[in-house]
Amino acid sequence: MCKIANSKFFWGLLLFTVIGEFLVPFVLSKFYDSYNSKLQVMSVLGSSQSPVRIFYNAWLIWLGIFLSMTAIVFWYNGKSISNVLAIVSMVLILIFAIGAGILAGLFSVNETKEMLTISSKIHGFAAAIGFMALLFFPLINSLIEFKNDNSIAGIVGILSFVFAFAFFVLFIMGDKPEFKNTIVVYEGIWERLTLAAMYVPFVYQSIKHLLK
Repeated sequence: MCKIANSKFFWGLLLFTVIGEFLVPFVLSKFYDSYNSKLQVMSVLGSSQSPVRIFYNAWLIWLGIFLSMTAIVFWYNGKSISNVLAIVSMVLILIFAIGAGILAGLFSVNETKEMLTISSKIHGFAAAIGFMALLFFPLINSLIEFKNDNSIAGIVGILSFVFAFAFFVLFIMGDKPEFKNTIVVYEGIWERLTLAAMYVPFVYQSIKHLLK
């Protein structure tokens, strides 16, 4: 584990995966004419109606598997500072990796929310739990950084949490009728911004290790 935790290959792959989380949907959306990235969540790319569903669902499964490994690495790097916080950090990442990654890739949503199936219900529940778990990852990670006397990384984590929370609130309000004619309706944008904010600690740590 020590070799992996200090491997530039691992941290480069993590950075690639974070970038891919946004680049892959962008590329695949070009082959799905009816898809609207501003209004629709990324999971729609993996729906049974999507011509690129195999590729996107495969990506989600990869994301889940790799982030599961990443969860262990973050625990390993943080356990000497605070084993309790490191375990919490690991569990939060694992919940997201399994729920919003592996399970979301195995069980597809439908193109519209009105079409409910067992698969879409599993996907929705797993992804929702995963998102809510990772939402608190930047906060826990910032506490570890503060305990390690790394104030800059700690502040970055706090800001990431604040922005992620704000974007997440807008995301979950996006489908409410009262916000139909407002900017809040852009679920696709708020989802991506929520993920971007939650992934900031991954990017920060990746760049830090790659520059060593």
